Amino acid sequence: MSSVFLRCDGCGQMASPEHIARRLRRLEWATRYRPVHIHTLLLGGVAPREDAEFLYAPAGEFRGEGESILRAVRIETGRPQKAVPTTASPERKTAEDIHAEFQAAGFFLTHVLECPLEPVNSDSAHTSGLLRNHLPLVASRIRRSLKPKRVILVTEMPPEVVQDILALDLSCEVMLNEGKPFALAPEAKEAEIARFRAALASTAMT
Repeated sequence: MSSVFLRCDGCGQMASPEHIARRLRRLEWATRYRPVHIHTLLLGGVAPREDAEFLYAPAGEFRGEGESILRAVRIETGRPQKAVPTTASPERKTAEDIHAEFQAAGFFLTHVLECPLEPVNSDSAHTSGLLRNHLPLVASRIRRSLKPKRVILVTEMPPEVVQDILALDLSCEVMLNEGKPFALAPEAKEAEIARFRAALASTAMT
């Protein structure tokens, strides 16, 4: 039997039943730790492919994007260092502890495309088109449901997508790094993280 493909409401791609199931699973993980009142919405471009890099995954591996975001907001994962004997390491936080700390700080992370790209859409032209086409739905969700005080773009996006986001009515401020998203990738330099932290500090009292 052939699979029935439907358009995914989380990313706009034509999706298999497996894609939809994964989307719903991740949505459940994230919703569990959504603050009642979101102070800062961290908005990425495309959700990471691996669950280990998805911030809200319950396994709490915190690799890739998830690890970078936590590092940027100064939330320690409590992983023991290799050079430190296990008996001398601090007690490791659970994934629930870390997610709850992120939630309590008023942060919520989401993406323009809430699903990884399917192979057919992985080239830059398809990616930009999907991002731009999905923005109206994202803007509606931000305005009507999430209602954050601030939105900060936290992953690299095509310039035309950034300009489209700035043109949207999100009912809140959109913060950038000198006109570009903060590139909080695993290889992000300390200067980039410092600028992001300065942006956070500027909104902490508002």
